[in-house]
Amino acid sequence: MPFAETPLRDEYAAAVERVARRTLDALRGDGGAAALADPDGAVPRPTLAALRVLGADLFAPQLLTGAAPDGPTAVLLAEARQAFPAPDPAPDSALDSAAVSADAALVIAWQDWAAEQVLARTPYGTGAPPPVPPPGPEAVGWQTWSVRMAQLSVLALPGLDGPVHDTARAHTLALARGTVRSMLRRDLPTAARLARWLAWAGAEGRPLRLEVEPVLERIRLAGNGSARTGLELAIARRMLDRSSRPPTDRRSRVR
Repeated sequence: MPFAETPLRDEYAAAVERVARRTLDALRGDGGAAALADPDGAVPRPTLAALRVLGADLFAPQLLTGAAPDGPTAVLLAEARQAFPAPDPAPDSALDSAAVSADAALVIAWQDWAAEQVLARTPYGTGAPPPVPPPGPEAVGWQTWSVRMAQLSVLALPGLDGPVHDTARAHTLALARGTVRSMLRRDLPTAARLARWLAWAGAEGRPLRLEVEPVLERIRLAGNGSARTGLELAIARRMLDRSSRPPTDRRSRVR
């Protein structure tokens, strides 16, 4: 990568951390909307990129409390999606800096689907259909599948449901294996995302194949303290709380 791109990459990474921190603060507070725009109302391009990266997780403070997605955040996310449209897949992404591999494009498409499902509950949704379902563990093996599910952890939120969720419900053992494998490899961000899926499955009434709380605590203690991983952990803990409620107390899913 050219040296000139390094400061820009760092700036965008810092923006993701900043937006994740604001979302995490809102989640730990009263569950209201995060203050994502600058006080003067301007939205710098790195912030738009960060909004694009976090997607549906921007609404986690509302979704986890059963509140409606807030309008200001929906406006910002819609603007971010326009500023950074999904890249096109290409056989050789090295030939085009805006292109990505087919696997990466599928991940982005499902991440965008999650955001779209939330925006559909606001005036800013477009009603886009779901993408092609990704292959399950029977087709690619539990190791590869668990890595893909970690990349799709943004789908593990109340109010979202689709083919990816159906596969997660049916393969909690593979999720548990992937979590343990990630812990042994000291890949704590991946472990946090898979533990979040396990917590989601527990909230759905599925039997857990792993004690999730000790995993979350270990990641908290041994992790690098990033706000984005902290957001994954906080969402997982909230869903563990949901799994302990009687079924009649759980929020209904929205397709």
